[in-house]
Amino acid sequence: MRNFEDDPTLNDLLSAEQLSRLNQCLSALCSEPVTLAQARPDTDAMPVEFNLETVGWLTGGASTDERQAASDLVSFLMMFIAKYRLAANLHHDTTEASYAELQRQNDALRASEARYRELSEQLQQRVDEQVSVIKQTQQELYESARLRSVGQLAAGVAHEINNPIGFISSNLRVARDYVKELGELLPEDAANQELLEDFNDLLNESVDGAKRIASIVSDLKTFSSIDQADYTRCNINQLLTSAIHLVQTEYQHQLDILERLEELPEISGHPSRLSQTFFNLLDNAAQAIRDAEPEKGAGRILVKTRVHDNAIEILIQDNGCGIPEDDRPRIFDAFFTSRPVGSGTGLGLTVARDTARAHGGQLQLDSREGTGTRVLMSLPIT
Repeated sequence: MRNFEDDPTLNDLLSAEQLSRLNQCLSALCSEPVTLAQARPDTDAMPVEFNLETVGWLTGGASTDERQAASDLVSFLMMFIAKYRLAANLHHDTTEASYAELQRQNDALRASEARYRELSEQLQQRVDEQVSVIKQTQQELYESARLRSVGQLAAGVAHEINNPIGFISSNLRVARDYVKELGELLPEDAANQELLEDFNDLLNESVDGAKRIASIVSDLKTFSSIDQADYTRCNINQLLTSAIHLVQTEYQHQLDILERLEELPEISGHPSRLSQTFFNLLDNAAQAIRDAEPEKGAGRILVKTRVHDNAIEILIQDNGCGIPEDDRPRIFDAFFTSRPVGSGTGLGLTVARDTARAHGGQLQLDSREGTGTRVLMSLPIT
């Protein structure tokens, strides 16, 4: 586009198509056809001026007055065409200036982006260094919340169940005495004796069920240690037994668990965390047995304790499916689990290892796929 500061010609102001349409319109307004052209013809022609400069020549028409009127009309139109071109030029110049400014800003943004990218890489390195600390904190928060929930649940269960179980057990014992007294008053025939025997059997089963409920509540209290301080004297065999009872309850008493618990001295520790650890290890063993191949045979869990080298050793061993070789390097990673989604948190072995370390001990795991898993926890006596 030519700059408006130059003197425009007719071809600058109008395209060939526009000039043709203008000639048609002028011819329609005049008595005879009119032609506007940039070059001056040899015949009589009327000049068309713009800004005191002749930009074209107009020929035709029925008279000089018609040609003059057409020339004045074209000059009038040229003024508005020139204004449009002026506005277009100004818009073009403004757009170019804006583009240049945007280009400068884009270059500045690219430089800033490069600086931020470099800073981001430096920060990423620092973040990576803190990931392990964050994961550890997440573990502790999760485990703390879980233990508090279990403790609150156990407290609620103990409060809500112990009292009704107490008077249910008492009433059942009194009922047995009443049945015995009624048996002495009833005629001694076969129907009455059979009825009394069935009634006694029902009462005895109910008494046993009430005792079992009380035992479960007691085990749950021991498991969560709601009646003990954070660190206190711990009876490892008692905590293991409670964990075994809870796992058996979890699996409908279908587990074959062999207990070989030697006499152990009490140690100072956190009973809640130890109970949680024993439960996690036993639950892992039960899961491994359940996931084992059917032709492997009956699954069994061995739980063994002993004193060795001034430390208490807790062995939990199963003959389940074992851990695949590819998964063994990651078994202590937080939130890693080989179970299906929703079946495990991936914290059981991590918590067990951290609990052993928190008590000054260590945890060793040996597993072979298709053979089973052996976990040995060692806790110092002093």
